[in-house]
Amino acid sequence: MFDDFQTGMIDVGETELFVRHGGSGSPLLLLHGHPRTHATWHRVAPLLAPYHTVVCPDLRGYGRSGKPRTTPDHAPYSKRAMARDLVALMRALGHDRFAVAGHDRGCYVAHRLAADHPAAVTRLVVMDGIPIGEALARADARFAAAWWHWFFLGQTAKPAERVINADPDAWYGGTVGQMGPEAHEDYLRAIRDPATVHAMCEDYRAGLTVDRAADDADRAAGRRLACPALFLWSAKDDMEELYGDPLAIWRTWAEDVTGQVIDSGHHMAEEAPDEVASALLAFLRS
Repeated sequence: MFDDFQTGMIDVGETELFVRHGGSGSPLLLLHGHPRTHATWHRVAPLLAPYHTVVCPDLRGYGRSGKPRTTPDHAPYSKRAMARDLVALMRALGHDRFAVAGHDRGCYVAHRLAADHPAAVTRLVVMDGIPIGEALARADARFAAAWWHWFFLGQTAKPAERVINADPDAWYGGTVGQMGPEAHEDYLRAIRDPATVHAMCEDYRAGLTVDRAADDADRAAGRRLACPALFLWSAKDDMEELYGDPLAIWRTWAEDVTGQVIDSGHHMAEEAPDEVASALLAFLRS
């Protein structure tokens, strides 16, 4: 897994991030979603490495990365805080400007990274998600039924950690066949750590509060993303069922957006790595 990639723990100021990086060419940062780790990219990264320097971190709170103490407003697990981590990480690796692709929760971090640090981000890829503020503004009974875990994980009165930690393997699922043995082992190590489970819940608590407020502030101020953006969504997920044309939504948030459907379920980097890699390479060289 990740042949010829280097690994390390990088101090990014507020915490440390575990990272794998390798390849050559212009830098590309790949951000995983919940409850995965950087290893979700292990089938995609080698296909990109001949053309790009590929950087795959565990987000703060996830995997082997640091887990800062939280606060009542959940700001330590905001996408803004995670974006600051990643700017520091890329600078530590010698990259002041870079492209970024994020899937699931990672797409919200990628979006915030491009919004808060436009001088650093050359191109943006968002995968299987629309902005958090937009998703919550549009939330209806269908969304609540399909994505109830957003609100369960976001609870503080009756925290979800107690339920999850009783049997994390059953709660999160995930199979060796889908993920590959080494990636699955990395994933199990993460979800069986109560500190990681708590941090992942804090990610969702931040999503319902400070992250939504950041998106709402951008929308109210008329701020739009200036860098070229690509939206990828899974044919067998529910983006179209929930939103009709999700690409049209992204076009209200960014100046230059193209899109492509990937023939897979939600975990597209694991299920359709060749198609994902091809879409990324085509966009990055366009």
